[in-house]
Amino acid sequence: MPNRLINEKSPYLLYHAHNPIDWYPWTEEAFEKARNEDKPIFLSIGYSTCRWCHNMNRDCFQDEEVAELLNRYFVPIKVDREERPDIDHVYITFAEAINGSAGWPLTVFLTPEKKPFFAGTYFPKRSRGGMIGLIDLLERVKDLWQIRKEDLIEESNEIVKKVERKYNRVLKGNVDRDILNKARGQLESSFDEKFGGFSKRPKFPLPQYILFLLEYGKKFSDNRAIDMAKFTLENMYKGGIFDHVGFGFYRYSVDHKWLVPHFEKMLYDNALLGLAYTKAYEITGEITYRDVANKIYEFVLRELTSEGGGFYSALDAETENEEGKYYTFEYNEIIELLGKELGKFYCEHYGITEEGNFEGKNIPNLIGKDLKSITVQDMDKLDRIRNIILTYREKRPKPFRDEKIITSWNGLMITSLAYGAKAFDNRIFLRKAKEAADFIIANSIDNEGNLLAIHIDGKSYNYGFLTDYAFFIYALLTLYDVTQEYVYLEIGKKLTKKMIELFGEEGALYYNSNISEKLIIRPKDIYDGAIPSGNSFALFVLGKLYTITKDNKYYEKALQIINSYGGNINRDPASYMYSLLFLIDVM
Repeated sequence: MPNRLINEKSPYLLYHAHNPIDWYPWTEEAFEKARNEDKPIFLSIGYSTCRWCHNMNRDCFQDEEVAELLNRYFVPIKVDREERPDIDHVYITFAEAINGSAGWPLTVFLTPEKKPFFAGTYFPKRSRGGMIGLIDLLERVKDLWQIRKEDLIEESNEIVKKVERKYNRVLKGNVDRDILNKARGQLESSFDEKFGGFSKRPKFPLPQYILFLLEYGKKFSDNRAIDMAKFTLENMYKGGIFDHVGFGFYRYSVDHKWLVPHFEKMLYDNALLGLAYTKAYEITGEITYRDVANKIYEFVLRELTSEGGGFYSALDAETENEEGKYYTFEYNEIIELLGKELGKFYCEHYGITEEGNFEGKNIPNLIGKDLKSITVQDMDKLDRIRNIILTYREKRPKPFRDEKIITSWNGLMITSLAYGAKAFDNRIFLRKAKEAADFIIANSIDNEGNLLAIHIDGKSYNYGFLTDYAFFIYALLTLYDVTQEYVYLEIGKKLTKKMIELFGEEGALYYNSNISEKLIIRPKDIYDGAIPSGNSFALFVLGKLYTITKDNKYYEKALQIINSYGGNINRDPASYMYSLLFLIDVM
């Protein structure tokens, strides 16, 4: 029999609807049950394209023994982090405070009052190699709750107090005059001279770093800054982190040279990377960056675009329980498909060998190749071959596509496509950007003018978070820039007024609105991670509105926001790169 998740809309929750576990969605009914039966909450947060979430489902949540313990001694709750980013935002902050790091699947034990007392990530069923198994962990927590419940509740209260003091603290102050130079130096000190990027491994694209270096280099005639951005962009494209058959970027690389990716493809990554490659083309005029941007957009329009015009959220990393199976090839497979002559030509060009570069198979890549040395004739030949391989690959079982249409991520993609449309004079990109914007306007603004966060199967729901407002408004203003269609400016201005009313009229804006569900803390969204912070894009919105309207209230509000966390920026500028991009424009 299915559990309660069968009535949910989220693909991730539906994925767990046939577990033997008596899952609840995040609902007051679950907490009422925990209070009435004096049980702790077992909170599990993940998302549909998460590889380790799949592993934990197979290892634990489909298991009757695990289910017996969870159903008897706990109230188990499942949350899709993309559907409820506010819940994820709160509890991953606690996990970082407790453990120093966090990730997904996120596993948190709560009191019935929603306060955490233990957090972790993936757990196997049985303890192994120094890692506690979920069975043992559940037994320990169950015993502790029965013997030391008051101590656990007291600890949870202390954890909440510490997190509120430390992690939700916003440091006021004017940004240092040399902050842009300081940020540029910070990036150079972490720059990988051999393969590009700004870390060892795992290696994330970090488009905010690239965009900053490009804009900084342009404004201050700093060729070294532009070269760091260019070198990173070139090496990312040459690596296996880019899909050289179907295009688009994967989530991140597990190695230092961009070869082996984590194979999930996310809308927001491709939106921001499309923008980065487009900017690089604008600033340098080098055709490679234009071509990569076009390939990113081609992938999004082919694989992530709904019939109504909105953009879907992601493609899974695995098929048939195997990561990368859809995307990798054996050497003989390519030879048999293309014939000996064409097959060897393709394999030599894309680093495909009999030994393989990934678990006996091959991830096509261009590592070590000089892109400028490839002749036009060879490029045309490789494109024809790629079409053959793509057609062949598409006959395989395809990765699962999460068809949530997330307002915030659509905002990023609309901005990227509209910007690309202008840079490349591409009417198709502009039409698709407008269709997506019109889809959100028609489907995800309620009768009171509130923006909604999620759209699935013809229904929009959940009040928008700060990222939904800031990203989507910026998309509308970018469309206005490109089209001069006044409707986008008018809707953008109305939503900006609503954003300030809902998320904070003083200082930095909160992550969740004053009409959203109240959680145990109300975080402020200032840090730029894989997804930009809502406050940094709010700065972009206010700056652009000031430029368009010359109304001082927008500029004054922007200064108020950035000065409310200027101390944070001064301490670690690399963590606030999108805010610094705003400063490049105004300084």
